[in-house]
Amino acid sequence: MSGYRFQRKLIKVEDAQQAVLHHVRLQEREEVLLEESFGRRLAESVCASHPVPHFRRSGVDGYAVRAEDSYQASPENAVTLEVTETIPCGVIPVSGVERGQAARIMTGAVVPSGADAVIMLEMTEASAREVCIRKRMDKGENITPIGHEVQEDELLLQLGQTIGPGEAALLAAFGYERVWVFRKPRVAIFSTGSELLEVGRPLEHGKIRNSNSYMLACQVQEAGGVPLIMPILPDDPECVEAALLKIMEQVDFIITTGGVSVGDKDVLVDLFERWDGRLLFNKVAMRPGSPTSVGLWRDRLLFALSGNPGASYVGFELFVRPYMRGLLGYSAMIHNEITGSLQTDYSKGSAYPRYVRGTVSVNNSSVFVKPAGKDKSSNMVSIKDADCLICIPAGGRGAAKGETVRVILLKEPDL
Repeated sequence: MSGYRFQRKLIKVEDAQQAVLHHVRLQEREEVLLEESFGRRLAESVCASHPVPHFRRSGVDGYAVRAEDSYQASPENAVTLEVTETIPCGVIPVSGVERGQAARIMTGAVVPSGADAVIMLEMTEASAREVCIRKRMDKGENITPIGHEVQEDELLLQLGQTIGPGEAALLAAFGYERVWVFRKPRVAIFSTGSELLEVGRPLEHGKIRNSNSYMLACQVQEAGGVPLIMPILPDDPECVEAALLKIMEQVDFIITTGGVSVGDKDVLVDLFERWDGRLLFNKVAMRPGSPTSVGLWRDRLLFALSGNPGASYVGFELFVRPYMRGLLGYSAMIHNEITGSLQTDYSKGSAYPRYVRGTVSVNNSSVFVKPAGKDKSSNMVSIKDADCLICIPAGGRGAAKGETVRVILLKEPDL
């Protein structure tokens, strides 16, 4: 038995994260149609090429007037003005508004020169050529000035921002038919173990279906990548090495699950002993998933996660997702952390900090957390309900109900 399995150098989670993030390089850019950019990450900052609005815009249906012409108007005293034209949206006014004149105008239309207020239609009485107003108007009333929403050269969207409905509206408003975005990382996902069955195979005694690959594929896709679910790898180090080398040049990085512990069939351990790559770490002070290992091979990272579903899930969230955030230009790569009050006793002590899959609730501005279900690394049912990781400090006692604990949010703000 190789000493490598038992002489691993322990590293803190935070140090392991930094070791991974040291190798972040922004993805290449690609240009896509605006309608194909939803959910993608901007590969450039976007500034306003013109003010919005770029003309004085009417905020109501009514009449464009000179405010000074309304100064004598009141409910008891109507002021009569000559109507010179009607201005629909998208039409340039024919002439300006002079003293004693008004122009019929629609919401969103260009306010003619000379006019400095728009009186609402409901506050007027009109005939074919005249309008009576009974309200004193202030200058600028019901007129949106040039640049009211956006000034020219103003920063609109930051590099790395996700394109959603609001971002798409801004991009369209400024004429972006095509958008520069970061190319989605391609991620090969391998599960190892002779006990695994492909999903469509009938269940066999002593074997289990490969659920990890599909869980990780969803996590990769949710993080903005393109998952490639690869065939299950047998407990054969040479076969594993050949499969990884074959796909390495076609993807941005690789995730494996299983084979990283100290058993005779833990093939990733054997691979790390024989390969020509660089091992970043092979033991992390965490439960679940302490054997989690990461190496650099041919300028690409290999994330070797635990084979237990819960540990694999946690390993992805702590190490792979931050790395993917870095590739795609996020301003903050590490998950957002808060503190919360534990809603139940957690008596499961450990020599290492525990990262418990949990759920968050807020009551009267107070944050409460509790485990999402049975906290075993082999348990997959609780994964579907988890929206946070509850950090239980190292030690034999665990944590008591009501105790304040660190909480890593898994559903967090975009930037």
